[in-house]
Amino acid sequence: MSEITRVLIEALPYIQKFKSKTIVIKYGGNAMIDKRLKSSFARDIVLMKSVGMNPIVVHGGGPQIGEMLDKIGKKSEFIHGMRVTDAETMAVVESALGDVVNKEIVELIQQHGGCAKGLVGKDSGLVSATKLNIGDDIDLGYVGEVDGVDTSVINALEVGVIPVIAPIGVGKNGASYNINADLVAGAIAQALNAEKLILLTNTQGLLDAEGRLLTGLDANTVDKLIINGTIYGGMLPKIGCALTAVKHGVKAAHIIDGRVSHAVLLEVFTDDGVGTLITSNE
Repeated sequence: MSEITRVLIEALPYIQKFKSKTIVIKYGGNAMIDKRLKSSFARDIVLMKSVGMNPIVVHGGGPQIGEMLDKIGKKSEFIHGMRVTDAETMAVVESALGDVVNKEIVELIQQHGGCAKGLVGKDSGLVSATKLNIGDDIDLGYVGEVDGVDTSVINALEVGVIPVIAPIGVGKNGASYNINADLVAGAIAQALNAEKLILLTNTQGLLDAEGRLLTGLDANTVDKLIINGTIYGGMLPKIGCALTAVKHGVKAAHIIDGRVSHAVLLEVFTDDGVGTLITSNE
């Protein structure tokens, strides 16, 4: 029995449970680069839509942005893990995310039988943004944070259409801002009162000090893990995004291993899943 067949058999109770529910998936990491993983991701999204769920894809594109910058001879600069984005870099970000990555994902979903619509977050004011200020007189340029989400832009799409969203917001002055895709996915999940927020990563999920996967965590437990230092470094922003989501109406957040084929289906449609599950305290 193939893995996907096993998952579908186990999925039957979940299909009814999550029918008509909104699930926001942040798509990034190896799953966006490896050809096999790209195909399995698209199949997962199409299957979720075909059984009555409402998947929404928010994608990153850091490697693609870096590659385009290299081609024009512009060096990428990072501060605290964030790309410094001057006007020239912002133009490249918009081209890489909106014109290349977004269209590729839409085409991939359509190749696997789905109907997808590409959106850039700044389109019709879907994602409004403000300039990100991290203090210490550090200027990241056109790097932003989410100020608001106009859900009417998504709700206006025809039934059966899968939104694919690039994480670029628009400021009150009309300027475009480069925003972390995790943050955009989390904000959209909150605005839509989503059932789930799923963040694809290049790790198993949240690990303890012995390298064992932690899952089935509530918000209080996650807070304690941050305080005692179990959660640190590069995992902090992702955990913070998941934590904020479940504290503001999203039923559950999942941090999953995007290096696993059909990771999204395995997390949603099986008891064991392939990552870390975080829920609210309720």
